[in-house]
Amino acid sequence: MTRVIHTGDTHIGYRQYHSPERRDDFLAAFDRVVEDAIEDEVDAVVHAGDLFHDRRPGLVDLHGTISVLRKLRRADIPFLAIVGNHESTHGQQWLDLFETLGLATRLGPSPVLVGDTAFYGLDHVPVSKRDDLEYEFEAHDAESAALVAHGLFQPFDFGDWDAEHVLTEASVDFDAMLLGDNHKPGKECVADAWVTYCGSTERASASERDDRGYNIVHFEDDVTITRRGIETRDFEFVSVTLAEGDGIDFVREAIREHDVDESVVLVSIEGEGTDVTPARVEEFALDEGALVARVTDRREIETESENHSVSFADPDDAVRKRVREMGLSEAANELDELVRASKVADSNVRDAVEEHVATRISEDTAAFDPAEADAPDEDGPETSDTAAEESDAETAESDAETVSVSVRSEPADDTDAEDDSAAESPSEDSSADESQPESPPAEAVADSDSATDDANTATDESSAATDDGADGQISMEDYL
Repeated sequence: MTRVIHTGDTHIGYRQYHSPERRDDFLAAFDRVVEDAIEDEVDAVVHAGDLFHDRRPGLVDLHGTISVLRKLRRADIPFLAIVGNHESTHGQQWLDLFETLGLATRLGPSPVLVGDTAFYGLDHVPVSKRDDLEYEFEAHDAESAALVAHGLFQPFDFGDWDAEHVLTEASVDFDAMLLGDNHKPGKECVADAWVTYCGSTERASASERDDRGYNIVHFEDDVTITRRGIETRDFEFVSVTLAEGDGIDFVREAIREHDVDESVVLVSIEGEGTDVTPARVEEFALDEGALVARVTDRREIETESENHSVSFADPDDAVRKRVREMGLSEAANELDELVRASKVADSNVRDAVEEHVATRISEDTAAFDPAEADAPDEDGPETSDTAAEESDAETAESDAETVSVSVRSEPADDTDAEDDSAAESPSEDSSADESQPESPPAEAVADSDSATDDANTATDESSAATDDGADGQISMEDYL
């Protein structure tokens, strides 16, 4: 029998809501998983990608992660892992460095035996390159086999990668696929194998309302998957519907009904009521002891003049409408979606854009021909199934310069770009769509929150002045 913890999407280093405490929370959640692994004496911890939130994690995050992984090494519990889209490049990975230090094993096409089970790895692969995959794996003589992979797989919601195709085309018969990328846990039986997501270990977006945790997977005669929750910081979701004449006092009473002490408080306001400013609501929640407070006012406020009407209810829809009217080329629309919808980690946007442009040029230059502009939509902006991020926030984040701490003198290889342009579904804004828990995966999850919450402080993140005065960002290219 082999018994392992299946975890993933830890997103260490994510400074959610600009909060250093939230940044600490993500590392603490990973540490809890490792502590459980040691206490339960499992055979291995299997990580399904996105160990870090960014491919250039801060030094504090690297040091913290190494400290946690050393606990596993002292307990003689192997850490098996793959690379997710948030940390992926075409070159060396932090996971490779951890392997060199004896702290991790990077899974791939060769089997890694733990007990009587062979583990294989499939790193995140951009959609544009999946047709070239042959799913060739080396043979094994173990009793069971598991493939660890990172991506949004069918038959789960929002899947763009067919798990059944992977299982049937693979040269090895797998008993299980242990997945990362979708922050919502789940399991399905596909092609006589269990396919399961472990979910994220911390809430990276407001759509992740369920308890966080990980999977425990037993390989014996059959594969058995159970789930265990971990304690994380409370999120308090306060929904307020204002009647005519209701105001700030009504909202304050609604907040008092929740235990907001040291919590992340997300307030959603609907209905009518008098003028209630988000700043006053947030100030009150913070005075009540909240760690973070965010307010979404869903009431539509219109100002009409003789010539036009302006609605401030959803600026994203206004942006989409304007983009449709501009007559952009097919390639330009793809780039708009790539940047504004936040489909890649924030610091990777520039590389992803360069890679996407190069790919489109090689495929078909006609994609750059201008399209015919749409006529103005008399019925108002087109609605979208997912909330896109504001263009200015994404641009500010992707353009911000980060400080690289060079351990060796060689400069980073700028050609080592990432092709994540279609890797994941747009995620929800943590302060805008908390009322829709069945939104696209937060990978998902985490991208759009990072764009919204960190764009205004991008330059702060790139400075070396942090908790211990030495937390610059460092890339693998710089390190190696």
